[in-house]
Amino acid sequence: MLVATDLAPAGTRRAAGTTAAGPVVAVQDLVKRFGQNTVLDGVSLDIQRGQMVAIVGRSGSGKSTLLRCMNALETVEGGALRVCGHDVGQRDKLALRELRRDVGIVFQSYNLFPHLTVERNITLALTSVKKLAKAEACEVARRVLALVGLSDKAQSYPEQLSGGQSQRVAIARSLALSPQLMLFDEVTSALDPELTGEVLKVMEDLKRQGMTMVLVTHEMAFARRVADVVVFMHQGRVWEIGPPEELFTRPRTAEFAQFISSGL
Repeated sequence: MLVATDLAPAGTRRAAGTTAAGPVVAVQDLVKRFGQNTVLDGVSLDIQRGQMVAIVGRSGSGKSTLLRCMNALETVEGGALRVCGHDVGQRDKLALRELRRDVGIVFQSYNLFPHLTVERNITLALTSVKKLAKAEACEVARRVLALVGLSDKAQSYPEQLSGGQSQRVAIARSLALSPQLMLFDEVTSALDPELTGEVLKVMEDLKRQGMTMVLVTHEMAFARRVADVVVFMHQGRVWEIGPPEELFTRPRTAEFAQFISSGL
């Protein structure tokens, strides 16, 4: 097992609550259990500003659990986790609300409200949580829809969208809250190749703009081509970590070599 936590920054976007030299995400010896099953077993890694970090591994290796811990959707049993300057171990409502203002998360399921237009799906949190005026919220919605290439879908309903369009709306909804960090949990796994390409293009565009991103993915070609850092998880641990070209061309462990040769 190989672990490294001193990876060079690949962008300039500054995360709230971090210093110029500090990581956006700092994970130290993180432990997570479900009953007697240890899902994360001493995970450590740092994620720097502007990096796109792809987490890969077989099902059950702890990838999605680690991602959910970063947004406090799961509690942890041990170790330390600091995200965008927030101590994720704090469980009071104010601390969680402040964390989730800085961290956006997009799942495989789009979770759009079917009875609301695309525009209202995006503006709902802006008006109810951030207390923006309707006109200001609509302007934000217009801006983020343009970012994901869906300016013409503001008045559409989710049932009128393709899977790729729905996923891009979900991304736009998270972007509307101006997060410092975006988390993507296998967001393309339910999409066909053409729609997958639509979503991956949006993520690639976000990277060019300096957004810090962590994605759990099975899209190996995308991870190799676009990610700054690839994290291979195995048996609840960070088994290999480093630049994709280095890892994919010269795997340092038999487990990762077998993983990439299997085409997973």
